[in-house]
Amino acid sequence: MGLDRLRRHRGARPARRGAAVLRAGAAVARLPGHRRERCRRSRRRTDGRGTGRVRERRPGSVTRLVLVRHGRTAWNLEGRAQGHTDVGLDDVGRAQAAAVAPVLAGLRPSVLWSSDLARARETAAEVAAATGLTARYDARLREFDVGERAGLTVAEFAERFPESYESWRSGHITGLVPGAETPQQVVDRVVPALTEIWSAIRPGETTVVISHGACLKVALVAFLGWPPELGRSLRGLENCGWI
Repeated sequence: MGLDRLRRHRGARPARRGAAVLRAGAAVARLPGHRRERCRRSRRRTDGRGTGRVRERRPGSVTRLVLVRHGRTAWNLEGRAQGHTDVGLDDVGRAQAAAVAPVLAGLRPSVLWSSDLARARETAAEVAAATGLTARYDARLREFDVGERAGLTVAEFAERFPESYESWRSGHITGLVPGAETPQQVVDRVVPALTEIWSAIRPGETTVVISHGACLKVALVAFLGWPPELGRSLRGLENCGWI
């Protein structure tokens, strides 16, 4: 290897944009390069039988669980907490769902799961139309139940529940609002659902799950076995963002 080539080879490369774990579109940016690199490595290996033939990685041999947040609702736009309130998509949310559906279809999923709340179901309907799959619904994939905070803007939340608001503003989600779920209750509900879905994926296949921003953020940290405090430093998925 010549000196100039060595310098080019060893030179630092700029970091990819969108590397945050839950940033919307991060998976879109990483998947193509990841596949090419894995394929290059597979072509350099022999079949282990002394024949000199290379072992090619079969298309679709990566097993994937793809997590998607629903499209926008009017309450998202107004900054109102939704929780289990069954708010449907607005016009922008429907357009977002229609736009992400063919992208997810390009991953060739075999199974489609969704929360049973309307905003997730309507997003899943677009993905189902693009993939030819029939959506399956699981109430365990619902968003946090926010109790009496449902329908409140941040300003209204601060006025009505000042103690809980200050805790929330400092990065802690608590159950101080009457009727609201705690993060642990959400983990205990969502993680078993994700575990069952993951266990049912056959090798080389992809399953898509349509759910909600806050519950996915908290549950994914627990599902991956990361420290709970890491969740406070993660950016949540945007509407129709996926990972």
